[in-house]
Amino acid sequence: MSDQREPAVPGRDPGLVEERADSLRADCANCFALCCVAPAFAASADFAIDKPAGRACPNLRADDFGCGVHTRLRDIGFSGCTVYDCFGAGQKVAQVTYAGRDWRRAPHTAQQMFRVFPIMRDLHELLRYLHEARSLPAARPIHGELRSAYQDTERLTLGEPAELLHIDIGALRQRLNPLLLRASELTRAGVPGKKKERRGADLIGARLRGANLRGANLRGAYLIGADLRGADLRLADLIGADFRDADLRGADLTDALYLVQSQLDAAKGDPHTKLPATLTHPTHWTP
Repeated sequence: MSDQREPAVPGRDPGLVEERADSLRADCANCFALCCVAPAFAASADFAIDKPAGRACPNLRADDFGCGVHTRLRDIGFSGCTVYDCFGAGQKVAQVTYAGRDWRRAPHTAQQMFRVFPIMRDLHELLRYLHEARSLPAARPIHGELRSAYQDTERLTLGEPAELLHIDIGALRQRLNPLLLRASELTRAGVPGKKKERRGADLIGARLRGANLRGANLRGAYLIGADLRGADLRLADLIGADFRDADLRGADLTDALYLVQSQLDAAKGDPHTKLPATLTHPTHWTP
């Protein structure tokens, strides 16, 4: 009897997935609430109020750097806060760039620190993607290039504030994106059959229930409010895909490429949604 099983698709190297992973996760206890001060936000479905850049959110406690309404953010109109991810940039700026000097006790650092933070956040996001790309066995032909790119980018994060402020993030993204895309292409090549090419596609509200999107290119796709219940998104490239209010109940995102926690936090799902081992089911998902 012939073997009818699909050919195996190489997964991630679990050792590399965890290597240095903690430094790319937010550690709020070692930050100075930079995400509550540095960014601006406008009253909308995501935020209940307007707040200019560089001004502390009124919900930030005065006696420490904790949020006074953390457990009620979604209920009182601050869902935007619950989907924000600094990729570990907050603690890097606080404990490395400024060596533990916070903007309250050293107010002369405040405005510069708030300008440095979004640059560091972008650098850490790139490190997160490079880190994942290096864990893909199928991308072994370019592991050396990925390693060098990771080291070069990490070196940038260790610069002085003035050096960080002069980094051209747009140019850096343009330089690294082809490498990340190549790692994706090498990995998705192992998926049988024709893969869907929907890079940057407008799929807002799309009816994709049960769709076969395995190995698809969905980089930067707009999937806001899309019905993806039961869809197969294994090994789909999801870098930059907008999943706000997308319905992922029962969907299979096992080994989805470049998927980050904030994308899941912005979506809807349930316990039957299958995720990569490094990500977790958001607490607001239906039981």
